[in-house]
Amino acid sequence: MIKEPEHLAKKLALVFDNPELFRLALTHRSMGATNNERLEFLGDSILGFVIAQALYQRFPKASEGVLSRLRASLVNQDSLASIARQYEIGDYLILGSGELKSGGFRRNSILSDTVEAIIGALFKDQGILRCESWLLKIFADKLNSLNIETEQKDPKTRLQELMQAQKIQLPVYELLSMSGLPHTQKFKINCHTMLTNKECIGEGGSRKKAEQAAAAKMLALLKREKP
Repeated sequence: MIKEPEHLAKKLALVFDNPELFRLALTHRSMGATNNERLEFLGDSILGFVIAQALYQRFPKASEGVLSRLRASLVNQDSLASIARQYEIGDYLILGSGELKSGGFRRNSILSDTVEAIIGALFKDQGILRCESWLLKIFADKLNSLNIETEQKDPKTRLQELMQAQKIQLPVYELLSMSGLPHTQKFKINCHTMLTNKECIGEGGSRKKAEQAAAAKMLALLKREKP
């Protein structure tokens, strides 16, 4: 049985003037036309703005590129899904029977979309200042763990330094495919290391960009797998 939204609101330290907005934020599109997709759209923009502003204030000397990478490390599907799991949001999702049977309440995409929908609902209910205050609280640990010196280095460099620090073989990058016309080429690169038996694939308009994308995915994977 799906748990009552009011219990989740208490976990999240939220009190809605219009509780139906919160219930809507938990309602997946598999339930029909009345769902959380519009709130998700709104919450996505608000989250990006609040985190961008927090980073701008926290790191006054960081370049645009560094700020973009820092934001991307916080505002992504895995990050939002981890927050959803922290508060057990999956237990409160309102899903259609198909999604319920297929385990949609555990799926990263659904969990992360729901967090964004909750942000959108909070904005509609109480405005941007309340949204900002709440978001800075639930993202506090992630913001405090950011390392500006590390983020100033590109993903390939960071991954290589990680391997060197543990005195193991450097990452291997394998070209999987190259397609498109000369001015619109698309490269697909596979990256694997001795730290995990999983592989990460990156894509880009050049081999270098594809390798950087693969390295970034590998770093994120290793971070998730770290005990």
